[in-house]
This record gives sequence, structure tokens and C-alpha cells, in this order.
Amino acid sequence: MKKTILGASIGNCVHVAGVIHFLSLASDEGYHTEFLGPATSIEKLFEAIYRIQPTIVAVSYRLTPENVRPLLDDINRRRKMLPFNVRWEFGGTKPVADIAMEYGFFEFISDGYDDINDSIRYLRGNIADDSPQSYGTDLNSRIQANYPYPILRHHYGRPSLEETIAGVKEISQAKVLDVISLGPDQNAQDSFFHPERMKDEFSGAGGVPIRTRQDLLRLKQASQCGNYPLMRCYSGTEDVFQYAEMLVDTIDNAWAAIPLCWYNELDGRGSRPLEVSMAEAQRLIKWHADRGIPVEINEPHHWGLRDAHDVIPVAMAYISAYNAKKLGVKYYVSQYMFNNPNGLSFSMDLAKILAMVEIVESLEDDTFHVYRETRAGLALFNANPDVAKGQLAASTFMQMAVRPHIMHVVGFCEADHAAKAQEVIESCNIVKGVIRHTLSDEFSIAKDPAIVKRKEELLREAGYLLDFIRREYPYRETLADTEVLCDCVKRGYIDAVHITKNNKYRGTMKTKIIGGKCIACNPDTGEAVTERERLSLLKDAYISDTRERKAL
Repeated sequence: MKKTILGASIGNCVHVAGVIHFLSLASDEGYHTEFLGPATSIEKLFEAIYRIQPTIVAVSYRLTPENVRPLLDDINRRRKMLPFNVRWEFGGTKPVADIAMEYGFFEFISDGYDDINDSIRYLRGNIADDSPQSYGTDLNSRIQANYPYPILRHHYGRPSLEETIAGVKEISQAKVLDVISLGPDQNAQDSFFHPERMKDEFSGAGGVPIRTRQDLLRLKQASQCGNYPLMRCYSGTEDVFQYAEMLVDTIDNAWAAIPLCWYNELDGRGSRPLEVSMAEAQRLIKWHADRGIPVEINEPHHWGLRDAHDVIPVAMAYISAYNAKKLGVKYYVSQYMFNNPNGLSFSMDLAKILAMVEIVESLEDDTFHVYRETRAGLALFNANPDVAKGQLAASTFMQMAVRPHIMHVVGFCEADHAAKAQEVIESCNIVKGVIRHTLSDEFSIAKDPAIVKRKEELLREAGYLLDFIRREYPYRETLADTEVLCDCVKRGYIDAVHITKNNKYRGTMKTKIIGGKCIACNPDTGEAVTERERLSLLKDAYISDTRERKAL
């Protein structure tokens, strides 16, 4: 039989929104709920308790604190005479909730400073259990303990190791963040195993200066309090297998984020040729898959950040997931960066994300599970912190339309400086405030005809690009073949405006923001082109160039 929750606003309180919302959450969690309405007398409440014999009674009062005492005195007296056990929950403003706490019989008290996630933990029987296991000790269990509430991830890494360690502890104790994503400085990413290569003037640039395994162990230990957030770290750009093994051994890396095409000569974040780094990336993905570690291929948004037209990120979302599945990944983290590239309208941005979600999740089966991770784009944020807070809230609202499993919170201050511990906490609280009011809502915006039309258009165009690649390389496992993918980048079939063109990379990508969409253009005329037209121009140019080379 279902457990029953009886809810009511008591005394002369007519405010019912809070208790109704709690009952709605309870219903979603499988409880049978009964609501007695506003201004319920204690006598009427207990008549219902005797009749229904609920598992939990949830009472609410949001008026003057002093007026709640006689009501709670009456409840306390009557509950002691009940011939059966009943659990009690209270909701109200903090001054009222503080009085309720004095009585000692309420299992859970919502005072307005708590979060929906706290209610979910209570309804699932975890609120009294403050152990790491109750929160989830790996990505899968953490998501299962929270969904449909998304777990929150935030990047954190200050230029000082000691400040970062202290900040990790402060963030953990605040219980606002589920995943601390460590950002090491570039010295650590490039040269951890070759300290002689490190440059002192770059120490702390871009993140925390991690120099030893003990540094990582200390950071992990600092997180073992509060809500015991998981920890993960950016991948190395050199010695990638040693780096990965070290992260697993020290911080129990919650999941690996590995790009296919980046952190090499293409973007200047490493010295490896594209062919070498992509082959290593695929082997690294398999290395994690063999160990049951979830993997994110943080690929699609890199193309958007470099002003590729919208079709490329959609196609690369599929190629990334396809590679993960082929390489044995069971739990795949698919990251969707909103507001990317800068200038997209919110509606056309959402259409692109919905296309990415649909094309990626077409690969799901019993062996391949996708977690949706969303985030705001860095280019969205204004350096003015007050403006940026509004932008963070607006982007979060849009992200909730795709019901993410993981929300990668971007600190409101990031346009000005790397977030400090208190700014991480504040950013998470802003995001939680938006989630609170959107979690149980069904967004009609995703069904808007203009958004649906653009989504379907992007799926067709991305499908054409994928089929084109398959046709051009018919004798290979095209979409997971290193040589094929690298050749596509070299020829410009997969291209971005910011890729420096030379004898190796011969794309001609030009894009414009038109009607809130990022559109590919003919490099000579500036007119918008379809994928068929863009790829035809590239293929003709490649054939012509090949003939000229042979003639020479």
C-alpha cells in the first residue's frame, strides 16, 4: 500500500502554496496525498488523522510566530493520545519554524531556507541519514538520489593551493554543491609529470597549482564533510594516461571529460598533432570505460565557442556519443552549453539544444545510458555582478526546459574573475532558487512552433552531414575512425571560424547570426548556404586543389 501524507494549513493561516507544493512532490515520489485546505482547526485535523491514519502529517503556518504556540501546544497534547504512530512535518517562515523546532517531534522542518532537494531527501527517507552513502558516493547513485532535481557541479580552483583547500571545505559544509570540478593551472595540466618544464610565472594561472599527489589527496579530504560532494578534475593535456590514473587514485574522479578534437595544435592548448591527440583521446575513453567510469566528451560546445554554425555542434554531439558507445562507455555525460555562440536568441538556442538531446539519446539502449548536463555559456555573462546574476538565473530557466540530470553552474563572477568559495555558494543558491520554481513545471516553450521547426531543420542538416561523411569514407567505421574524423577537420567538412587555416586545415567556414541562429555562409558571396551547398563547395575545392598538387 502507498504511504499517505495528510496536509493542511492550520489555525487561521490561509497560505496553502507551500504545503500543496510539498504534497505534489510527495505524489511524484509515490505517496498518496490528502489535503484538508486552508485555516484548518486542530480539531478537524485530528478528526482526519483518526479517519485516514496517515503515515505523515504535514502542517503549515506562515503568520505571526507568537500565534503558532497555542496551535502547536494543542497538536502536541493530542498527538500523544493517538493509538498509532504518525510522523510529523512542518512548513513555515523561519521565525515560525524556529518555534516549531522547540517542540522536538517534527522530523522535517521547512523554513524557507531549505531546498526542494531537502524535501525529496526527506520523502525518500534520507534526511536523517547524513552519511556519504545517503547523498550518493558516485555519479550514478548521486543522480538517482536526487532526480528529477539536477545535481549541481561548479568549477573551482584558486591560484593558491591552501585557499583552494579551505574553499573546498567551506563549499562542502554549505551543502549547496554536488560535484566540485577542480580546475588545475595550465602548468599542472601540461607538465605535472615534468616539473622541470613548468614556468614560475604561470603558477596559478587559470586554476589551482597542483604539484603532487598529496595536493590532490588533501583537496579530496577537505570535501569529506557537509554533503560530501563528489570531485572531478580536468584531464591532462600531456601524459594523459598517467594523469587519468592519478585522478582516479587520489580524488576518485567522478567522471572523465575528454575532447576528441581539442587540447592540441588545433586550439593551442597542447603541442600534439590532431591525429595523435584524437587517437589518445579514444584510447583514454576506452580506458575509463573499461573501469566503469562515466565519460563526458566535451566536444560539441568547443565548436560553438569557435563560431561554427549550429549544424556542427549537433553533428558533433552525435559523433561524440557514438564514439563513447563504440568504446564501451556505459554511462555517458552529454554536456549542452547554452548561450553559445554569443548572439543566439534564447529560443533558437533552445532549438539547437533540443536537437542535440534528441540525436544523442537516439543511441540509448540497455548498454548505453545518457545523462543530460547543461550549463550557461561564458560569453553570456556581463562583468557587472548584478547583471550577471540575472543572466545566470535566465539561463538556468532555459536549461530546466530539457530536464537536466546535472547542471554545471557557472559562477556569476566568471566574466571578471575566478569564483571564490562564497561566490560559488551564492551562484549555486541563485540556481537553486530557479530550480525551486521550475522543477514541477512543464515548459510549453519547447513546443513552440518556431522552436520545433528549427529543431527539425537542424536534425535534417546534421543528418545530411553525417550521411555525407559516411558516403565519403564508405570502407571504414567512419564516425569512430580517427583517420576519417581528422580528415574531415582538415578538409573543412567539420570546421569552425576560429581554426587557423593553413596547408593542413583547408576549411573555408564563414558564419553569421541571422534571426537568432548561427548560419553557414558562402565564403565568397556571404549568402546563407545549406549543408548540401556548403559540403559541395568544399568537395569541389578539394578535388580542384588535389589536381593542382598532382600537376605540380
